[in-house]
Amino acid sequence: MIIDKLENADRYAPLQPGFTAAFHLLRDSIESFAQAETGAREEDGPRLTVNVIRAPARTPDQVRLEAHREHIDIQYLVAGDESFGWKLTSECVAPEGEYDEEKDVIKFADEPEAWFPLTPGTFVVFFPEDAHGPMRGEGQLEKLVVKVAIEWDQNA
Repeated sequence: MIIDKLENADRYAPLQPGFTAAFHLLRDSIESFAQAETGAREEDGPRLTVNVIRAPARTPDQVRLEAHREHIDIQYLVAGDESFGWKLTSECVAPEGEYDEEKDVIKFADEPEAWFPLTPGTFVVFFPEDAHGPMRGEGQLEKLVVKVAIEWDQNA
């Protein structure tokens, strides 16, 4: 997991081949956020998507940990007061159903090991080993979630 400000995003590009495109998409999406419709859309086929979220925050008992196998999440808070739960995926012992291959998600009933704040202008990167419970807070949250395929073909 990485938590940082967008101005430092380029330092993480060497970690994954798709990060350069993902952070470029994130910056473009922030600029057009006010006019963007909510929902997910593919930007570079299924290997790079962005989801515009405008939704009420959840209470702690509504937050469920989730993890992905095929994608890395980059979540950027545009507005609101959010915190997210975190626990190592390998330490989660209470899955809520099977892994959904089509949606690339498995959910867990485990309690988070820790809660972290996400302030406007900050992003968090969740790798497959990071089970995360987003959207905890109060009021309305506005955020962008960029999903980056782990298997990133440079020539695609």
